[in-house]
Amino acid sequence: MSHITHIALNDSNLPPPTPEIEQERKVAMFDLLEENSFSLPARDDRMAPDGPYHVDLSIRDKRLVFDIATEGGEKAAEFHLSLSPFRQVVKDYWAICESYYNAVKNMPPSQIETIDMARRGIHNEGARILQERLEGKAEIDADTARRLFTLVCVLHFGG
Repeated sequence: MSHITHIALNDSNLPPPTPEIEQERKVAMFDLLEENSFSLPARDDRMAPDGPYHVDLSIRDKRLVFDIATEGGEKAAEFHLSLSPFRQVVKDYWAICESYYNAVKNMPPSQIETIDMARRGIHNEGARILQERLEGKAEIDADTARRLFTLVCVLHFGG
């Protein structure tokens, strides 16, 4: 499969991120670029340009937008996903993240671990939803879906 070699978030219209959100963003972007699996399937009997790809993520008109180009700058695809399927899982994810950040400051390791397990479960659910929403548009593996879901959360937080 192809992969993403550049990822950009269009967050120019969002409020400044908190330090925790900025950290989530940096880690997700770093991990995504280190290892990912992303390809575009043929659509309407047309072959998609081969990767590697540059992906710009944004929220426009209350929709999640993937704007994808080849490394040479050729437009490869653009798709818009409704944010509705993500709303509850993103809300739950940020709530459990807040609990986790607070727990790290005050609680014993066993309680932190319990909260972190719940956080990973919600994160996995968000990644699963993203994979479902991208079906037929882009093919991604579970780890790539997890990292992209984190970036969706970052964009959704201020949107």
